[in-house]
Amino acid sequence: MAEKSAGGCCGGPSLIFACSGAADVGAVADQAARKMTLEGAGKMFCLAGIGGRVAGILKTTESASKILAIDGCPLNCVKSSLEQAGFTSLKHIQLADLGMEKGKTAVSEENIVKVAAKGKEVMA
Repeated sequence: MAEKSAGGCCGGPSLIFACSGAADVGAVADQAARKMTLEGAGKMFCLAGIGGRVAGILKTTESASKILAIDGCPLNCVKSSLEQAGFTSLKHIQLADLGMEKGKTAVSEENIVKVAAKGKEVMA
């Protein structure tokens, strides 16, 4: 597949892809992406559509001005899924870098706010 990078010519959307895995950190990543969307920092988008190579989702992602990958754990599934689909120009947050450990992180408003704030900082 040809290399794709965010940065469409016409100021496309800022897209946010998040881990929504079964672990606590997946829930925090997911909720942070939803919070960022509600606050207008970007639009949460469908990671399953990237993995499934859904044409419309790939096309919209190709037109994105910015792409943010929020990974819950060090497996970096979100980043890897996007890169395997050819999206190489992206911003990345790994919750372990914010002190959040899989299996030991509360799915709390405090942690969701912390990740969303970091996401906004990275997207700026």
